[in-house]
Amino acid sequence: MTTTTHAIAAPSPGAALSPTTIERRDLRPDDVLIDIAYAGICHSDIHQVKEDWGSAIFPMVPGHEIAGVVAAVGSDVTKYRVGDRVGVGCMVDSCGECEYCLAGTEQFCLKGNIQTYNGVGFDGENTYGGYSRQIVVKDAFVCRIPEGIGLDVAAPLLCAGITTYSPLNRWGAGPGKKVAVVGLGGLGHMAVKIAVAMGAEVTVLSQSLKKQEDGLKLGAKDYFATGDASTFKELRGRFDLILNTVSATLPVDSYLGMLRVGGAMVNVGAPGEPLSYNAFSLLGGNRVLAGSMIGGIAETQEMLDFCAEHGIGAEIETISADQVNVAYDRVENSDVRYRFVIDAATIGA
Repeated sequence: MTTTTHAIAAPSPGAALSPTTIERRDLRPDDVLIDIAYAGICHSDIHQVKEDWGSAIFPMVPGHEIAGVVAAVGSDVTKYRVGDRVGVGCMVDSCGECEYCLAGTEQFCLKGNIQTYNGVGFDGENTYGGYSRQIVVKDAFVCRIPEGIGLDVAAPLLCAGITTYSPLNRWGAGPGKKVAVVGLGGLGHMAVKIAVAMGAEVTVLSQSLKKQEDGLKLGAKDYFATGDASTFKELRGRFDLILNTVSATLPVDSYLGMLRVGGAMVNVGAPGEPLSYNAFSLLGGNRVLAGSMIGGIAETQEMLDFCAEHGIGAEIETISADQVNVAYDRVENSDVRYRFVIDAATIGA
């Protein structure tokens, strides 16, 4: 027997989001039913609604930054109990059998991980995301939110947090390392907080200095405007790691020139146009140009535990359900510091 719950959906590509109801499946033995408390608004939600990244499934209920409380569990679930604080990120299933799933990197599942929304499950049913009052998720894709983090500031960690934690972790951000974060938005502000907590010396690279005060308050040591051509000359050869969080076309060679010998520039932003670079920008300094996509479930839990230990949450602006369309416009105009979070109690209220 399915559960009917209130939600916010885009009925067609580019359409305004509006209230609706959706059906959540009846609990399977390994399922968890979650009463959603907060859902973050990721820029990728807007891209998906507008079909910027290709054909999508409508009606669409976006949302893959989900924090809430367990309302019920299936008969085989032992890891979670009713009342537990939990979160759900960008995926809700994978094959569980391929080499990448077995290695704990379910995001690279050879059969394709099942996205939290705008996806089709192995049962053939469409997936609907966190802009809703409840969600049913396989227990293996649920993470525990430690008591040290409020559910509202924890919600964005399920995407923005893991998207930045994973490359910082992989590429060794820590004591003695100089890390540059390109962009101070939803991803960038989390990257600064996490890299600082890891012990790295952090510099923010932004087009202008308008967010400089924020960057320094978040823990960055320096803040430079890339709109000033002298910045690239002044910072040449300085960084061990550059984490690019912006979805814009950049002069890649200029950024690679700011890396030390053996340094890496890692992209987590997804620009609509291809990036180009000169091979000698890599060859001349044994540099690396790389990409990174979220993280597996185990690493996501590791990130949440790390954030709780260090008192890290997202900088948020909490909104009600009727403000979502305005919030979308503001995100596109970079008018949020730094993540909108929907109070799920207002959905259908």
